[in-house]
Amino acid sequence: MSSIFIVLFGLVGFCFGWFVYSKFIAEKIYQLDPNYQTPAHKFEDGVDYVPTNKFVLWGSHFTAVAGAAPIVGPAIAVYWGWLPALLWVTFGSIFFAGVHDFGALWASNRHDAKSIGALSESIVGIRVRSVLMIIIFLLLVLVNAMFATIIADEMIIYPESVFPAWAAIPVAVAVGVLIRRKFNLLAISVVGVSILYFTIYIGGLMPLALPGDIFGLGGHGNWIILLYIYAGIASMLPVWLLLQPRDYINGAQLVLGLFVLYTAVLLTMPDVAAPMINDVAEGTPPIFPILFVTIACGALSGFHGIVSSGTSAKQLNNEKDARFVGYLGALGEGSLALITIVAVTGSLYAATAAGGWHEIYPTITGGPSAGGFISGGALLISEGWGISLTFAQTMLAVMVVLFAGTTMDAGLRLTRYIIQEWGNIYNIEPLKSNYISTFVAVGACLLLAFGVSNGNYPGDGGTLIWPVFGATNQILASMTLIVISVYLIKLGRPAKYLIAPLCFILVMASWAGVWYVMDYIERGQWILVIIQVAVMVSSVFIVLEAWSTIQKLRSEDSAGGGDESVAS
Repeated sequence: MSSIFIVLFGLVGFCFGWFVYSKFIAEKIYQLDPNYQTPAHKFEDGVDYVPTNKFVLWGSHFTAVAGAAPIVGPAIAVYWGWLPALLWVTFGSIFFAGVHDFGALWASNRHDAKSIGALSESIVGIRVRSVLMIIIFLLLVLVNAMFATIIADEMIIYPESVFPAWAAIPVAVAVGVLIRRKFNLLAISVVGVSILYFTIYIGGLMPLALPGDIFGLGGHGNWIILLYIYAGIASMLPVWLLLQPRDYINGAQLVLGLFVLYTAVLLTMPDVAAPMINDVAEGTPPIFPILFVTIACGALSGFHGIVSSGTSAKQLNNEKDARFVGYLGALGEGSLALITIVAVTGSLYAATAAGGWHEIYPTITGGPSAGGFISGGALLISEGWGISLTFAQTMLAVMVVLFAGTTMDAGLRLTRYIIQEWGNIYNIEPLKSNYISTFVAVGACLLLAFGVSNGNYPGDGGTLIWPVFGATNQILASMTLIVISVYLIKLGRPAKYLIAPLCFILVMASWAGVWYVMDYIERGQWILVIIQVAVMVSSVFIVLEAWSTIQKLRSEDSAGGGDESVAS
């Protein structure tokens, strides 16, 4: 079967999601108000609260939530077969991720841009706030540790990506300054993306590697330390100077990259080499429920709710922009996951191995993950566009590194926000400081990265984290949907469009959490056992608290519907 059918199925579904379903959710459920004063205007400070053009904010939001996860997750999940991955990416993006990301952005906008953890206090209760913020903090530390490892791996495997990845920083600063001075956005975008692609060409001519004795931790460990130093500094800079333009220009580069990949599929029409449903090896984790936590970003991700309510809500210029930024951002990530499925299952990629696809993917842990996307996508681009294979590989490796890097930027900033919110809630003066809260955030991430080891190199804890990240991430997504659902019930609006997906993902994520706890116990990974059990126990508490709140609302019998005054 030709890969074009996979592409058509996904893109037609996404068009339905954008033109039909998201419009219904925006008008009938969230009821966006263009006259509502957004926190970006209410608290504008030029650092965190910055009213932003919706296209710039979409690029910033999209790349912050994307990272490498919509590549890594589908690249692993296709081992069960391309059909389950395709169905979850398509329907998950439309009915799960879209309403989740959009809803978190809207709800936060109506609560002074508070994080989903902080705003849960006014919606559900103070005890839920305390517990949910712990889950969010743990997830952010997991995300940062995991993506630092992914970036370090790709920079070691593809040294051609080092120069363009770091050159993107001064390009982003220049873009931020020009946008701030109200230069033409289209011209800035064209020039910025052109420079990025020129640096990719230079990177292919000038591969770079770190000396192993900088911190005495080898190539991987050195990169991880440097990445955290950079992310810590970046997290304290004004969003308009680095975070926002870096994410925006990376988003523009990704849109161009997706265009090149999708048109390459049209030009090559590769067959699908992978089976529709794979006959998996003995010992493979069960597809139910593990598929639904393996593909998180690209179908549904709790991390998106943190970004929506943590940084994007502080930059929303008009409430009507929430649909464009939140829902379309989820579909953009779904598009990346969709092309990843094609790249790692196409016959062009499988032809590189004598035994075909089954030799490349012998087991669920033996597959190439992000490397599969880079290798398969590069072959598609090279065959379809006539571009050199080396340049195509460098382009996709840079794409992976840049997206993981933008997620680290946002992740460290969000971790700082959580720590500062704790400082404000409990009146702990040192934690209110940008510098101290950033230092604590970086320290927690380094502790996990270097405190858990897979035995390969110092700092490789991130290679073990994907499973616990997946289950924790989806549990958080269900908790976010609970908070938004209770808020809708308070407003007297239908919540079934969120309750249905939250029930499904809560069951799958909890089931997966139990499975992974048993696996971690067998392997003696006690730190991961503690994190997973803590998250699961916390989620049970939040569900019970939310149910109690709903019961109280019903007993009050507010037949006249909700009162918008509770929103702010």
